[in-house]
Amino acid sequence: MGFRFDLLLLFTTLVLLSTITPTVLSDVILSKVDRRIDLTSQIVRVTSTLKVENAGPDPVSEVLLTFPEIQAKDLAYLTATLNEGKGKVKKSGSNLLINVAKPEELPPSLIFHSVSLPKALGEGDSLTIDVLAVFTHALRPFPEEITQADIQLVLFQDTAHYLSPYAVKVQSLTVKLPKARIETYTKLENTNIHGSDIKYGPYENLPPFSYAPIAVHFETNQPFAVAQELVREIEISHWGNVQVTEHYNVVHQGAKSKGEFSRLDFQARPHLRGASALRNLVAKLPPRAHSIYYRDEIGNISTSNVWGDPKKTELVIEPRYPLFGGWRTTFTIGYGLPLQDFLFGLEGKRFLNFSFGSPINDLVTDNLIVKVVLPEGSNDISISTPFPVKQGQETKISHLDVAGRPVVVLEKTNVVPEHNQYFQVYYRFNKLSMLREPFMLISGFFILFVSCIVYMHVDMSISKSSASYLAKLQWDEVRATIQQVVSIINQCLSKHERLEASLHDLSRTGDVQACKTARKTADSLFKEYSKELKPLLSFLQSSPQATQILPKVEELVAKEKELQERLIAKHSTIVDCYEKKIGGRELENRVASHQQKVVALKQEVDDLLDYIEEI
Repeated sequence: MGFRFDLLLLFTTLVLLSTITPTVLSDVILSKVDRRIDLTSQIVRVTSTLKVENAGPDPVSEVLLTFPEIQAKDLAYLTATLNEGKGKVKKSGSNLLINVAKPEELPPSLIFHSVSLPKALGEGDSLTIDVLAVFTHALRPFPEEITQADIQLVLFQDTAHYLSPYAVKVQSLTVKLPKARIETYTKLENTNIHGSDIKYGPYENLPPFSYAPIAVHFETNQPFAVAQELVREIEISHWGNVQVTEHYNVVHQGAKSKGEFSRLDFQARPHLRGASALRNLVAKLPPRAHSIYYRDEIGNISTSNVWGDPKKTELVIEPRYPLFGGWRTTFTIGYGLPLQDFLFGLEGKRFLNFSFGSPINDLVTDNLIVKVVLPEGSNDISISTPFPVKQGQETKISHLDVAGRPVVVLEKTNVVPEHNQYFQVYYRFNKLSMLREPFMLISGFFILFVSCIVYMHVDMSISKSSASYLAKLQWDEVRATIQQVVSIINQCLSKHERLEASLHDLSRTGDVQACKTARKTADSLFKEYSKELKPLLSFLQSSPQATQILPKVEELVAKEKELQERLIAKHSTIVDCYEKKIGGRELENRVASHQQKVVALKQEVDDLLDYIEEI
């Protein structure tokens, strides 16, 4: 009943117009109209080529486009370009300016749009205009409910004659369908079917507001994916990244599913048991997109694939379950982009150049909200969009923010892929503001470390005269002294290693003088270390807190002293043998006793060091 009522309303409106406005705007004539309606997807695209002639003496600077009110509410996108080509070679110029017009003495049930011509048409002049009108929700499921095994049928209504306030000399219409299967269609004069195309006309000498209602009932199993709300957040970071986050609330607005759903049947015969179900969505992301994710309220969704090439990055996502008519799902996709590909400078200002619409193919968006999050400290903000949108601003508080980041909010309803055009956000930003967050981090860590240092050095004890406190201080002094003793012993051990190394060099080069110099240097260092150890040992001997560990420390010093003497003796023996040219078995016999004692002493010194370090 709803479809018939719409058709009746349009019919009544056009009858009234034909009786009360027979000579409206009669100076303009459309000498030829070629109209093509594409019904291969849920988005209806109507392309009209209009040859406009001025038959009157007054110049004409605009042309009116007419849409019934019941059709205009679904109009999502309208553009007009000047066709400058002839024959098969066509050149489309820049878009012509289009504004909503309200001609006098015409009923409000028709919506008019005025196309401004690049130059006024004089008497007898003509030009050709290409008009693209894109409609959403123009295909209505009929029947409105189907089972899983049924095919999806939709109904489309329009007029075979081009609705215009001007007389039309010659007009033709082609309706392109997704498949050759047609349930029913309106048959008029000069109606032909060629495959999946229905052709009406040509029709000649049509008066203003001529009409010929048509309805096409046909099969289409294309899923009607509609984002009832899409929120795109584009966050700019001057550290080199643009982060994009998109929140989708998608519903399948095709014929609603009734009855039970069988996943077994769907997986066994998906093209018969769920032909119109939404299985996946394809998003064409910008090239060099990275860090791509796809998740919903439950968590990450692994049923996605990514392909990339120098021109684009393609993301194929599958919902957790197939969407039948009336079913819905929510999900989020996010990705990062290189900053240099989208942020530019112009006359002291920076501007973001980014696409407006959704990257998902053939998606209708009922309400689209685009939020551009600028860096904190941005000012002098301005926006440039290729079509009218609702604009606003808000503030977002993020990590390490003080006053918050300015957010540009753009909102538009009834968005189609044709709206996926570039818009620009201009702003000023001081480079020094980039140092604010690093400075805050550095300051925070500095304060943290200073606090830790102060805490570790602040005396938190109740009394400094208590026996336990004094004992702790004495033990700290003893421990520090022992650490100094161990450090000196370790230095002595390193000198031992250098003496051993000088012997290896002697066997390799035969330089006796260099070896003697190394021994002389070691002797002087050992004497200095011995002087440094004397006051430390005296302190330990006088401290009652060192009573238990003092014997081990004294033993360590004694063993290291003995090790020094053995090493010096071994070193002297080898050097003397080299000077007297004694080698072979006799050299080994002279050194053997020293070497055995050196090995044993080294092990004892290492054990004593381990014991002292554990205490």
